[in-house]
Amino acid sequence: MRTVYPQTSTEFMPSVLRTFAFSLAIAFVGTMVGTIVPDGLFLPLSILELVMIFSAAIFRRRKAISYGFLYAFTFISGITLYPIVAHYAVTSGANVVIMAFASTTVVFTGISIYAAKSKRNFSFLGGFLLAALLALVAISLFNIFFPLSTTGMLAYSFIGVVVFSGYVLFDISRMKHYGVRAEDVPLMTLSLYLDFINLFLSILRILGIVNINNKD
Repeated sequence: MRTVYPQTSTEFMPSVLRTFAFSLAIAFVGTMVGTIVPDGLFLPLSILELVMIFSAAIFRRRKAISYGFLYAFTFISGITLYPIVAHYAVTSGANVVIMAFASTTVVFTGISIYAAKSKRNFSFLGGFLLAALLALVAISLFNIFFPLSTTGMLAYSFIGVVVFSGYVLFDISRMKHYGVRAEDVPLMTLSLYLDFINLFLSILRILGIVNINNKD
């Protein structure tokens, strides 16, 4: 009798990418909903978002997350993204936000294609990227109490672009070389979504700073 093994090939990568695109659409809807959300709800929603991220990290070690969890997270993420996008739209112009999104899409797509086509396995980057991510988190916490200068924030944002571009490379390469099970699709989608959003925010900060400096 033939033994049937779970599918862990790359055949589920298209499912991840389709789910990722749908998640971005849900996040966009969430951002639109953010226009009518009372200011007092943004902080609780941001805290809920962080709790969900930590929960997903725990699930990564124990079991897969559901599509419902993924879509709920991306919707809430879209809502909490609204104040940031609105701030840059007002201070730098809507064209800067659009340019940041377009640039993020180009960078994300280019790196994804390279990782998918390359024969090299970039999963070795995991440790370096985690260390860099923790450093970025530490700097962001430091910035709350001791605000960075414009130059410091620009450097911080450029490092963010490098780190989250690296995570795109890492995640796509990991899917290619180690495969994706059907039940892992929501979790892998969440990873790519976080890569994209953080890359977008880093690029948005850079363009916002450059735009303000040009006005001065």
